[in-house]
Amino acid sequence: MRTLDIVTVLLLVVGGLNWGLVGLFGFDLVAAIFGDMTVVARLVYALVGVAAVFRLMAWRGTSRRTVTSRA
Repeated sequence: MRTLDIVTVLLLVVGGLNWGLVGLFGFDLVAAIFGDMTVVARLVYALVGVAAVFRLMAWRGTSRRTVTSRA
């Protein structure tokens, strides 16, 4: 599970940096590397989205355990 956590965090960092570049400079790094909406670029975008959902679910589970253990 630790490996999956590391991979999801790395994907979220890549996604965050990419959105930062898009917002600040109008530069899409993923599209620049893999091409505009190619299969690989779409896969990267999809993996970042899946990583976000995974981290959200993991965070919700962690916060529930924390709240339960304090009671």
